[in-house]
Amino acid sequence: MTSLHSNKGSSRRRHLPRSFKDLTPSQHFNPRTFFREMVWKALLTRRIGQHKKPTFPKLSPGEVALTWIGHASFLAQFSDLNVLIDPNFANWLFLLKRIKRAGLKIKDLPPIDLVLLTHAHFDHFHKPTLRRLPAPKIGVMPWGVGDLAHGLGFDRIIELQWWESFSHGDWKVTLTPSKHWGARVLRDEHRGYGGFVLEHHGRLIFHAGDSAYFDGFKEIGKRFSPEIALLPIGAYYPESFRRVHMGPDEAIRVFRDLQARWLVPMHYGSFRLSFEELDDPPRWLSELCQRNGLSHHLRILEEGVPQVF
Repeated sequence: MTSLHSNKGSSRRRHLPRSFKDLTPSQHFNPRTFFREMVWKALLTRRIGQHKKPTFPKLSPGEVALTWIGHASFLAQFSDLNVLIDPNFANWLFLLKRIKRAGLKIKDLPPIDLVLLTHAHFDHFHKPTLRRLPAPKIGVMPWGVGDLAHGLGFDRIIELQWWESFSHGDWKVTLTPSKHWGARVLRDEHRGYGGFVLEHHGRLIFHAGDSAYFDGFKEIGKRFSPEIALLPIGAYYPESFRRVHMGPDEAIRVFRDLQARWLVPMHYGSFRLSFEELDDPPRWLSELCQRNGLSHHLRILEEGVPQVF
């Protein structure tokens, strides 16, 4: 059974790119630079990290465990609900090599009740991963993305607009705005994008998806004041990347705008998607948190190791 909701049509005229630059978010680097920085350097880098056999904690109602799989992928577990967010277990995204292995293997996942997909980009909406998931029941995603999820094993597919919510049982998920873009290939601009607020057992978790900094985070904080903020901190250099991504400095601004309790960084260390060194984002974030008296709010997770909040 499939349930789809969308107020936006997909009949917009699609434009073919005039050059390679049109395929990049900031339209600023040429094919030679892309190959050198994103492909060649990654090929020369030895893949690190190990898959772990996770020991998932036994949770009481009101407790939540987060397991960072890597990149923007998380498993959020409650006593009666297992949620995957932007799952990606790939070792390769076309020419892009995964530098650090996923923290666990798909076969070690628990049964999945809900999958949240923030947008259609290949590093967040990874079809081969989704096909291999253990019978996911419900997939929730932005408007215009549901057609990509057909045939991937979901019992139900739900599309949301910004600020729209979907409830099932006693959990609720809301799609929130972000400053990014949703096209998957060749500017299919009808596809939506955003972040999610997940509410269950009185706990509120915010996953920002991909986003640059913008004032909309203040509105998210005003409406929800989420307790746990999963915020991207990588793919910010060169400076033009900040049109669609944020660095550690802006992640701290977002954390304050959200009025959150815990800052959990993501979107770094797995794939080479920009020009900064892979270990720069967490190092810089830790320095900034120490300088701003926020170290006790920072939780840097190790891939494949569940942490109870």
